[in-house]
Amino acid sequence: MSLLDGCAKDGDDGDSRGARRTTITVGTFGVFGYKQAGLYTEYERLHPGVTIKESVIDRNEAYYPQLLTHLAAGSGLADIQAMEVANVHELATARGDLFEDLSRAKGVHRGDWLSWKWAQATTPDGRTIGLGTDIGPIAVCYRKDLFQRAGLPTDREAVGRLWAGDWRRYLEAGRAYRRRAPAGTVFTDSAAGLYNAAVHGYPERYYDREGRPRYRNGPAVRASWDLATRAARDGLTARLKQFEKPWDQAYANGRFATVACPPWMLGYIKEKSGPAGRGQWDVAAAPRPANWGGSFIGVPRAARHRAAAIELAVWLTAPAQQAKLFERQAGIPSTPASYAMPEVRDARNPYFGDAPIGRIFTEAARHVPTLFFGPREQQIGLAFTEVGIPQVEQQGRSPRDGWRAAQREIENAVDE
Repeated sequence: MSLLDGCAKDGDDGDSRGARRTTITVGTFGVFGYKQAGLYTEYERLHPGVTIKESVIDRNEAYYPQLLTHLAAGSGLADIQAMEVANVHELATARGDLFEDLSRAKGVHRGDWLSWKWAQATTPDGRTIGLGTDIGPIAVCYRKDLFQRAGLPTDREAVGRLWAGDWRRYLEAGRAYRRRAPAGTVFTDSAAGLYNAAVHGYPERYYDREGRPRYRNGPAVRASWDLATRAARDGLTARLKQFEKPWDQAYANGRFATVACPPWMLGYIKEKSGPAGRGQWDVAAAPRPANWGGSFIGVPRAARHRAAAIELAVWLTAPAQQAKLFERQAGIPSTPASYAMPEVRDARNPYFGDAPIGRIFTEAARHVPTLFFGPREQQIGLAFTEVGIPQVEQQGRSPRDGWRAAQREIENAVDE
């Protein structure tokens, strides 16, 4: 299966009136929202000679290996390819010469993007292979009804003060919840979700700024690991794996009271909690600023329609379009100029108690530290969240045993 089935057949062709048209192909993973938000339709209306065709692979774990294969072959590529934040460093450092330098594109101004977002897709020699789309600043989504029954405050400002400044205070709030928890409920969904929220608040996680590995003894990994495994051993988690069916069902059943919540999680919660959750969920500030997720779009040098693709990529990631995407799909812009636009500045979410999500998430975004990425971010992170932590949380093994299992998994996946 190719990243974009049949893309070699797309190109300049005639319409019913004999006019020449350009079909720009876009390859993504998951839902980027451009089609759903009507941006492709708007661009086609503004550019009558252009048609946009998007191909989507559901999960990045399947998408990224295929992207690497097609980059190596120099064929089978879309005109625009999406890049996940955990992979963009590897692409920029090891395969940056296979992408167009978008820093030189007409209409691109480096200062439009958050400085840490721009840096993530920039090669060591200063070329920029991707333009930032969304980001994932962390908040905490919580159930007001469950908090009230457990004797905790429900106002979002007061809730944020419960744990302001330290994820360890979040666990303290969890222990207070546990003392009067409604029957059948726990404080949070999963130790792995907590780990991800905590570790992404550190500038250096699995590598330091010089690219040296830190996953064996770095303070970010150790502190986040200790936090997550303590939550599991204290019975504060529902012992669920995120994005699996039992997790989905737990939303519908009101099984847990809080979840670490990047903006892309809001739509997921709404879908899985359903009408019964409307007005019960709310959004509060996280203990510390952090960023979990976010992507880029770039143009491979082997793309068939490079010039047209660059123009489209620049338009899609401009502040005005990022603001529209936020309004319609809830993806927080990576361009601060978008934050003053009414679509973002005044945004509230009626499902979450009319929470001022524009203010909450953009305030978090402004304080996210510059994050330094290494070549195997995704593989290392998954070793902790998919191997090590589940052994502690779901199998009852000791944190030491879980840590060793994660390190063995990393050794198998990372050649350093």
